[in-house]
Amino acid sequence: MAPAAEYPRSTIAVGYDGSLTARLAVRWAAEYAADEQCSLRVIHAWVWPLFTKNLGPVKGIPGSGLRHSGEAILAEGVQLARGVASASATNASAASPSDGAAAGPPAGPPAAAVGVDVGPPAAGPPAAGPPAAGPPAPDVAPGVDVEGVMETGLPAPVLREAAAGARLLVVGSRGVGGVMGQLAGSACLDLSGSSPCPLMVIRRPRAPGAPVVAGVDASARGLATVAGAVRLAVALRTSLRLVHVDQARAGGKEAHGRHAALHGQELLDHALGEARELAPGLTVSGTLREGRSAATELVAAASGADVLVLGAHNRGGGPGNTVSAVLQKAPCNVLITR
Repeated sequence: MAPAAEYPRSTIAVGYDGSLTARLAVRWAAEYAADEQCSLRVIHAWVWPLFTKNLGPVKGIPGSGLRHSGEAILAEGVQLARGVASASATNASAASPSDGAAAGPPAGPPAAAVGVDVGPPAAGPPAAGPPAAGPPAPDVAPGVDVEGVMETGLPAPVLREAAAGARLLVVGSRGVGGVMGQLAGSACLDLSGSSPCPLMVIRRPRAPGAPVVAGVDASARGLATVAGAVRLAVALRTSLRLVHVDQARAGGKEAHGRHAALHGQELLDHALGEARELAPGLTVSGTLREGRSAATELVAAASGADVLVLGAHNRGGGPGNTVSAVLQKAPCNVLITR
């Protein structure tokens, strides 16, 4: 397989509703956007116009009303994103080796080799002379543009439309609780099968050093899942572990059709070869598991992982039984590739 084409500079989209998991999602998306030098779009689905026309302020109470509340939630998400992106860029700059110092070996292969946008080269050293006075440091990381979008509608349709053309859509695993929480939770499942781009479902903060784990199978989209997992592992500067669940040896049905040629260890070895070809410097390992339930085995294999990567096999339909079950029980963040 030839290396994947480079991504252009693009946008990371993230949903925000003010909940705890939405705050985690914005933090993850802002760090990722800063690392990958992408722009960031914070999206708030404003549901109240679907239920009531009384959206304005309460008479005599400035700053009240449902419209103001929605705008305040969006502003909070945008401010959080800007702060995190700026801090992430500052930390990355401080961690870079100084001029003339011997840099250690890279954590992985050059990102461009596997289709991750690495941005323009750094500028050269400044000319000698006293520093010129300038404006205060911006509250947004260099190269990271943060915009806010508030649209009327239920979360899934709003996020799906606002993420059109995005490189990645990031959402929290749960909403704000009660009726709104049910809406957000169902949106997560809806988007897992219908997102216009890869979907990252956030359950917890990043776990630096923990591996990316990817489930691979004999489906037509198996190689796309491997490629997506390789890109993510390189971007997060961590290792990759591929997992294949051999259900046939555990008493499941034998595979038939044109994808039946590879199964078990043979399929896993083929996937490992593809991953190593895409990113020769990436640390890649494989695990073969047996079980009747792919979801159960994948969740167990993801213990201690940073992200579990799955392929979306029912694009345009539901998320599929395996994806649905994993989203309910995964111990880590979950990326659903396209």
